[in-house]
Amino acid sequence: MAKPEHPPSNGWDRHSILAEIRRQKMPISFLAQQADMSPNAFSHVWTRVTRAAEEVISDFLETPAKELWPDRYPIQSSYFGSSKSAGLSASQKQHKPTDNAVAA
Repeated sequence: MAKPEHPPSNGWDRHSILAEIRRQKMPISFLAQQADMSPNAFSHVWTRVTRAAEEVISDFLETPAKELWPDRYPIQSSYFGSSKSAGLSASQKQHKPTDNAVAA
């Protein structure tokens, strides 16, 4: 567990993260074993969000996860914007008085 001496100047990517872990002579499988996780969780970290594996790797490299995977942070709970943030009405099913002229 040592902070990288020379972090990549153009940002972290899969290959630079793996290279730094290997420079420190730490197999990914051993990181998984230390964290009581499946090695498969670490193999998926490169292609999909795996928060636990990301956290273990960032702790090992002493680098924030948001710096290693900037496209995954800040954590977004939904891809759809809420009506509050968009400035829209809270509901599209607003209670409006019925138009009795049309109903008759």
